[in-house]
Amino acid sequence: MTREVQDISNASEIPGAAGSLAIEQAVVRQIHRFAQANDAHDHDALAAMFTQDGTFARPTAPGAPVCGREAIRAFFRDRPARRTRHVMANTVVDVLGVSRARARSYVVLYSGERGETVLVGDFDDELHLEPDGVWRFVSRRGSLAFAE
Repeated sequence: MTREVQDISNASEIPGAAGSLAIEQAVVRQIHRFAQANDAHDHDALAAMFTQDGTFARPTAPGAPVCGREAIRAFFRDRPARRTRHVMANTVVDVLGVSRARARSYVVLYSGERGETVLVGDFDDELHLEPDGVWRFVSRRGSLAFAE
């Protein structure tokens, strides 16, 4: 993975160290909340984590993003119920400004009655701090690390 150089043309948009740490913590928390809401089949909570025009692509279908909060809600509501545990790890957050961040995380997905199916992948996220003070996904794109 290559890291992009941060654009500092507007230095007032770059938070100090304490602000950056607070943003990182909020972004990681949102990523973990997404995993928990997904496992709980809480489609309303999942949809609320996206901006109105946000996009989501599953790791098993990275080329087929679902666009818009209501479409994301319907996507999660209409999919077959299954027992899952999404374990998020190795999250690295790049703070791009006081209201913008990018993150990359590993995901290990256990599914099935006994967790017999295991998938390993990544999530690439872009988040925006909304006027209501909530960090929301602008884009959440999954991919499989060991695709067949």
